[in-house]
Amino acid sequence: MRSSTAATAASSKRYGGMRVVRPEEQALWSPRLPMREWDAADAVFTGDVEEEGPGRWRFARALPESWTMRFGPARFSCRFTSFRHVGVFPEQAAHWSAMRADIAARVAALPSAEGRRPRLLNLFGYTGLASILAAEAGAEVTHVDASKKAIQWARENQALSGLDHLPIRWICEDAGRFVAREVRRGGRYDAIILDPPKYGRGPNGEVWQLFEHLPGMLDAVKALVSDDPLFVILTVYAMRASFVSFHELMHEIFAPLGGRCRSGELLLVEEGEGRRLATSLFTRWEPEGGR
Repeated sequence: MRSSTAATAASSKRYGGMRVVRPEEQALWSPRLPMREWDAADAVFTGDVEEEGPGRWRFARALPESWTMRFGPARFSCRFTSFRHVGVFPEQAAHWSAMRADIAARVAALPSAEGRRPRLLNLFGYTGLASILAAEAGAEVTHVDASKKAIQWARENQALSGLDHLPIRWICEDAGRFVAREVRRGGRYDAIILDPPKYGRGPNGEVWQLFEHLPGMLDAVKALVSDDPLFVILTVYAMRASFVSFHELMHEIFAPLGGRCRSGELLLVEEGEGRRLATSLFTRWEPEGGR
């Protein structure tokens, strides 16, 4: 994916053969591409209110309902949704690569007779790219998302990748309810990923408010960390916040486990001039001796 940004607080991104223009309040600088390039975009997110389907997009021509892209061993379908996204967040590639390396190293270090895969929990898992990549690297994955549509999309991506044989447990449930139940059951995971929205609703009307519910969620997640953990990764797309706030929260909660937290921003890099567009905040906890 390539990105070019404009002073109109929009960004032009290429997903495979599709060039899309979407609002982007972090893009404060002047446009690099001439206006004819912006006008030639295949799809522009307008923000027009539409209850269902891709009605918030304006299309320059007839486009397919979905198209296929690849990252490493994973193939996945993209499509225009009514909430601006197309089913993939390319800036997450930094986490995907590091995660796969950590899992593969753990698997390689296990005695062949032991045969136990590292267990990974993916909360707010969306369309499943992280789950598929983790499973292919050698993890046993539990993928949780409150949206039936997202779960179906993720399962389609697993099939599209030809990786149906891999151990991924797909669960459509409110993440908070799932975590609370796993704590009661004594569930343990070697790696945990959280990618919560700023606001969301569970399948039974449960309400998620990031700043209200995240501390309790992380405290419960801490109880799920195994005795030989790899990492816990939190990604937040509330860009008006500071990664320092989430770093301090993670540091406080995970301090009893030792280890360290590393935090920052995930970026997209502009083709050509290399200007960097901040897209999300992250904090990664790992035990002593981690990467």
